[in-house]
Amino acid sequence: MADKPRILVVDDAPLIVKLLAKHLEADGLTVPTATDGYEALTKARAESPDLILLDVILPKLNGYEVCTMLKQDTRHQKIPIVMLTAKAQEKDERLGKDCGADVYLRKPLRIQPLLEQIRTLLGATPNPADPQALP
Repeated sequence: MADKPRILVVDDAPLIVKLLAKHLEADGLTVPTATDGYEALTKARAESPDLILLDVILPKLNGYEVCTMLKQDTRHQKIPIVMLTAKAQEKDERLGKDCGADVYLRKPLRIQPLLEQIRTLLGATPNPADPQALP
């Protein structure tokens, strides 16, 4: 049996981390978490997640900096990064794309569109019996 996909959740708001982890774990995913930019880099490098959900506004290093550093590192540049942020201006989204984010989603989030983005980025197809389930 293949290992469960690993989704690194990075946000400095404990409630958001808890809620995202709960939904993702319910769908059979492994969910390491981080609450600041340095911890995000450390966990991404140590755990090689299949995908990263990354907030922009973080202590120590912001999400743009974390994304840029990972995308410049040949060992981690292919990890899809979904930026989740309250920063909703066009220039913010452009910065996210410029640093290498694959998807830029604005908070507040709806879980279903997020799960669909994750499925797409992981190349997964939903189970027809359970459209919420991830592989």
